[in-house]
Amino acid sequence: MSRGSSKIVAFAAAAFLGPLLAVACRLEPAAGAPAPAAAAAPAARLLPQDERFLDQLEERTFRWFWDLANPANGLVPDRAPSPSFSSVAAVGFGLTAYPIGVERGWVTRAQARARVLATLRFLLAAPQGPAPAGMTGYHGFFYHFLDMGTGRRFKDVELSPIDTALLMAGVLVDGSYFDAAAGSPGDPRGEEAAIRAAAEELYTRVDWRWMQPHPPDVALGWSPESGYIPYEWRGYNEAVILYVLALGSPTHPVDEEAWRRYTSTYLWGEYFGQQYLAFTPLFGYQYPHLWIDFRGIRDAFMRAHASDYFESARRATLAQRAYAIANPGGFRDYGPEIWGLTACDGPGDFTLEVDGHSRVFHGYWARGAAPTGVRDDGTLAPTAAASAIAVAPEIALPAMEEMSRRYGGRLLTAYGFLDAWNPTLRSANSAATGDGRSRGRPAATRPHRVERGSVDPGAGWFDSDALGIDQGPIVAMIENYRSGLIWRLMRRNPHLVRGLRRAGFEGGWLAGAESPPH
Repeated sequence: MSRGSSKIVAFAAAAFLGPLLAVACRLEPAAGAPAPAAAAAPAARLLPQDERFLDQLEERTFRWFWDLANPANGLVPDRAPSPSFSSVAAVGFGLTAYPIGVERGWVTRAQARARVLATLRFLLAAPQGPAPAGMTGYHGFFYHFLDMGTGRRFKDVELSPIDTALLMAGVLVDGSYFDAAAGSPGDPRGEEAAIRAAAEELYTRVDWRWMQPHPPDVALGWSPESGYIPYEWRGYNEAVILYVLALGSPTHPVDEEAWRRYTSTYLWGEYFGQQYLAFTPLFGYQYPHLWIDFRGIRDAFMRAHASDYFESARRATLAQRAYAIANPGGFRDYGPEIWGLTACDGPGDFTLEVDGHSRVFHGYWARGAAPTGVRDDGTLAPTAAASAIAVAPEIALPAMEEMSRRYGGRLLTAYGFLDAWNPTLRSANSAATGDGRSRGRPAATRPHRVERGSVDPGAGWFDSDALGIDQGPIVAMIENYRSGLIWRLMRRNPHLVRGLRRAGFEGGWLAGAESPPH
């Protein structure tokens, strides 16, 4: 399976097979006692310099999608500037970003409309079938990675339900945003009506039930060579958005028991003084929140814990910052404004003596710190802090600004933040051990080589790429914090509303949402 076959696949495998170092944590079963509420997130009151910083960062990150997508088919690269295939999840993040560009005045509505329509039409026309080559998807699902030009399956990647769900979330955003009536002054050629029709067809043709070889569970994926991946979704993770969209389908919905089964595997834990729903990397607390406004709405699990998913995400973020301040691993630069562990690029897989410690470094890895364990090699990801701005702005914004100030153009580029950096790794040519890459040479004499990026002896290792699945949450969550745009669009989407209600969510804005047709 390829890099990030949904971020959770790599994380889940490591969680089951590898040891985890638990620091200052206590793990409880899902039926634990209600947790005390953390302080509410402050309202958005920004100083002029903060507004200017967010304006610049949000637009730069938006431009990553707008400039780098293939305009002919709308496919977005997995990473850049390195040559790359397309990630269908990144396409979903791009589709989510385009309305933000319109509302912020970075592109016109007509420009965004044309880009979205080209993307949706390409996805609809792309071949679907069981053949191992020449296909884009099957049963309405899409392969995880696609060729940027042809849109066909890249190598032997899996048909991915989670990446399809992230794509469909972006599709539904555009179906809700482009709402002008055909023939009206706002849509004289019927393009917005065509977007709505294409979005509806793409979403309703996904056969969520087909991805349930062992109902009510949803499989992690499928391939024509080996069939279903023999694992299902377990424990809290980004699959929240997958299950809500699968429940909301008017054509191929999963049964409500799927949600009950999924949430029965949750763990409610305590870490650095915060009690919350446990998951190790921060992306699991960010992906579902791009599209679902969880403030004040609760399912049965959250009612039992006197909390909601928004508050849980906030506590997880506060706990991870507290971990960075405590810095039990003794990594360089960690502190109140330098923090953020999630799945991201890393310098490579090798062991190196640093500051008198034997450090094990990793390439792409699901890093994190939570009640479920610690996975930390000193590599930090700007998206971890930046994408937390909607749930914990009082710690996320200072972190973003400090990263920009301290590391400058080594980390913040014309297209926003690079994917990751490691301030602990400050030597590019030291002897490494245990990497298994240089056969025939004694381990102690092998020079280590970073897999990507470069090392600044005064500041550490810096990635050379940005990843679409990490850029997307930055632009969307900044906008949700500033205006709530994506949340507002999806609150009126009938499929999302239906999915939430079938999952048992009640209260808040959902109580007044228009009931969708069954």
